[in-house]
Amino acid sequence: MSRTRLALIGCGGMSQTHLRRFHVLADRLELKAAVDTDIAKAQAVAQHFPGLKVAADYRQILDQVDAVLIVLPHHLHHPVGIACLRAGKHLLLEKPMANSERECLDLIAAAKTADRTLMIAYCMRFHPLVVRMKELLDQRAYGECFQVSIWTEQHTQYPPEHWASRAATLGGGQFFSHGCHYIDILLWYLGSPLRGTHLGTNTGTPWMEREGTSNVSLEFEGGRLGYHFGTWGARGTRLGYSFHAHCTEGMIEAAISEKRLIAHAGGKTEVLLEAESGKHTENEMAHFLDCIEQKRQPLTDGPGSLQGLRVIWRLYEAERENRVADLRGLGLDEYQG
Repeated sequence: MSRTRLALIGCGGMSQTHLRRFHVLADRLELKAAVDTDIAKAQAVAQHFPGLKVAADYRQILDQVDAVLIVLPHHLHHPVGIACLRAGKHLLLEKPMANSERECLDLIAAAKTADRTLMIAYCMRFHPLVVRMKELLDQRAYGECFQVSIWTEQHTQYPPEHWASRAATLGGGQFFSHGCHYIDILLWYLGSPLRGTHLGTNTGTPWMEREGTSNVSLEFEGGRLGYHFGTWGARGTRLGYSFHAHCTEGMIEAAISEKRLIAHAGGKTEVLLEAESGKHTENEMAHFLDCIEQKRQPLTDGPGSLQGLRVIWRLYEAERENRVADLRGLGLDEYQG
């Protein structure tokens, strides 16, 4: 079987979390090029892959690859993504898809016109503990789920002039940039949202132009509730990264930081699964390759990913207007533009 030839576009700090996947999937994937406007960063990636082509301009290497992985500042996702799709390349695009609804719709339309795979890199969808929790919830292994809570506590500080500190280039604040992972998970676990609230602050994270800390409460169909607390200002943590799913016959805990999936039921605690730490991006990339090879729709495709961003944008709007957000009608057929 021939290997998919891929270019990594963007070789900053975040790209380093992706390097593992290229070695693990070497039988299916050939990393052909590393691209960064700071050529030294691309050369640093090339040290791990002898013979890798290095370029400062992604347009120089598109004729040599079948697919691209874009790991760029958020405001560049749209222009670079569109160019790659129009050049006939499959696209794995780091989250969030783009900084506006119009840009997201452009990307979705370009992928459809080019008949290419567009997948958004929501790596937590492919984490073994998160996947197993989803399976248990679907099986109602501990009864009906009525509450899922997700905590992400970390310290992430950028210089004031960094693109991730500024709302225009980041697309919002911590909630948009990082919380999009967990809105995506809540929709995946709990279904269609009805209403919700977001409260954010940059107290404790003064380097952020918008919020560095978020609290999100959502109501879903069937009376199910979802909650997400995220901060980039943690100076200490107890929960770290953890998910709690409360069900009528017990509670399932994905202790991501502790590498364990745990059931609390009947007065007993049972470890259901253990998994390595890390982002498990090799599972994400394997799914991307499956979708290319089998012409399948990705689990984290463009239309589905847009729904999660619409939740965030509606919550931001309602927060500004001091009201509860109406989250009904998030499908593409609801777009008025």
